[in-house]
Formats: sequence, C-alpha cells, structure tokens
Amino acid sequence: MHLRIFLSKSSVLTPSNQPPISLPMTAADSGLEPLDPAYVADVLSRPPFVQIPGVCNVRDLGSYPTATPDVVTKPGFAYRSAELSSITEEGARKMASLGILTVFDLRSDPEMKKYSSPIPTIEDVEVIPTPVFKSEDYSPEKLAKRFELYATGTTEAFMILYSQILEHGGPAFGTILRHVRDKPNSPFIFHCTAGKDRTGIIAAILLKLAGVDNHFISQDYSLTRVGREPDRAKVLERLSKEPLFAANSEAAMRMLTSRYETMRAFFNLLEEKFGGVETYVKTYTGLTDEDLQTIRSNLVVPTKSRM
Repeated sequence: MHLRIFLSKSSVLTPSNQPPISLPMTAADSGLEPLDPAYVADVLSRPPFVQIPGVCNVRDLGSYPTATPDVVTKPGFAYRSAELSSITEEGARKMASLGILTVFDLRSDPEMKKYSSPIPTIEDVEVIPTPVFKSEDYSPEKLAKRFELYATGTTEAFMILYSQILEHGGPAFGTILRHVRDKPNSPFIFHCTAGKDRTGIIAAILLKLAGVDNHFISQDYSLTRVGREPDRAKVLERLSKEPLFAANSEAAMRMLTSRYETMRAFFNLLEEKFGGVETYVKTYTGLTDEDLQTIRSNLVVPTKSRM
C-alpha cells in the first residue's frame, strides 16, 4: 500500500471541465517510491495527459488560463512527451488522428546511441533533430558532472543544470518557436528522453510567452512525476549501467524528480540571470518583439472558440 498525501495547491486545473488532478505533496513525496498504479492509471486517463501507445508522459499544453480574461492556450496544438523511439503502429495512428505532423527531438546523437533509442520513422511525420546539447557535451567527464548534480536531487543542483540548458538551448528552442510563429495550424510535439528537463524548460517558455501564470506552469512540470511512472523500470535499468547509479537506485530516482518548487525556482533563475522570458528568447534565439507578439497570438484562443 502506498500513502498519498495531497495539498490543495497541487490540484492541477485541467481542461474540458475535468476534475482537478491531485499530486502527492512535495514535502512528503520524494519521488523515490512507486506511485499507486490505480492512481497513475486514473491520472493518465484524464487531460492534460494524452494516450499515444508506445510513448510516455504525453501532455497537451492547451486549455491553460492566461493573464487575458477568457483566453486560454490553444488545445490540440503543442504537445510534450518523453522519447518517441518505442512508438507503436497504434501510436502512430493516434498521432495522425491528433494532426501531429512535426516532431522536435531535443536529444543529441550520443544520447540516442547510448540508450539505443534512435529517431523513429513515422509515416507522414517529419522528425526534426533539435539537440539542446552538442555531441561534445556528452564526453564522459561532462556527463559525469551532470549526473552528479542530478543525483543530489536538490533545487540548487537543478538550477545549475537548467542554467546550462538555457545557455545551450537557444538554437533548438528557436526552431520550435519559429514553428509556432510560422505554422499556427500545424500541431507539433517536442520531447527529450524523459520529457522532464529540456522538454520542461521549452514547455515553460511556451506557456510563459502565452501568458500562463507561473503557478499553472509549475503544476504542469510536476505532472511528470506521474507521467514518467510507466517507464520507471526502463529508466532505472538504463541508469543502473552508469557507475554513479549502479549501486544507488535512490540517486537515480532523485535525478527524475519534478517538484513544483523546482519550476518556481526556475522562474527566479530565468528572471534574475536571463532577464525574463522575452529577453532570454530575443537574446538566445534571435527572435524579435514582433515575432514574440505573433507567437503569443498563435499560442492562444478565446474560450468561446474551444471545442
């Protein structure tokens, strides 16, 4: 039996008038213990989660409230997930039914080779490699340093890592943002390996540009705690091959924590070190104020137009 403790602040506002999703209280839930399978199945069956067979941690970034009254993020446009390498034929059909014809893969070649998780071939879908890190960033030394930070599971360590993602991710994030600017009627999905850190940061940037409150963005980030659970065994098996994690499964699980407070700290980092989301995007992607205005417009719809 698994003890679950809930806080009202962790009830996620879900689209389509669905009841809120309650997440385990972050102070009591370290992310190390398995979640109740029935609870996981229930959460994954409801928005914002989307079921694509063979793909873990899929969510629609639509239907979140924005700072503009009666305006929400556009449903069925921007999706986030973990890697697509194991997508099934049924999953490919589900992607087609969602209208997703473009995939942005934030992983690097050495990462895909290391985990034997290549870019899949999906009929009529364009998969665009958009690596956040260059191949040289996967040297044994640099990878060991990143793993050491992840293994601590502390907010401070994640801020060091997230700062690195922001510093390296401009070209990749710019590619995704230009898609939003230029193809507002073309649904897309973006992912890294677990769909947590690199994916979580570009998701936060998109939602922030759309005018979503930090509270809801942090809740979206924390949903990965549930979204990654079906892949728990696979992730632990992969990490067990790393010397740092071979005899320390708790350190491996700390690497995968996705606490509400971590994303709140990220917004402080984004503001204090990078000047806020708009300054960051203009500086690191080369987009203009006019581009940002178009992107913002393309990310939202009035509530009366929701299906």
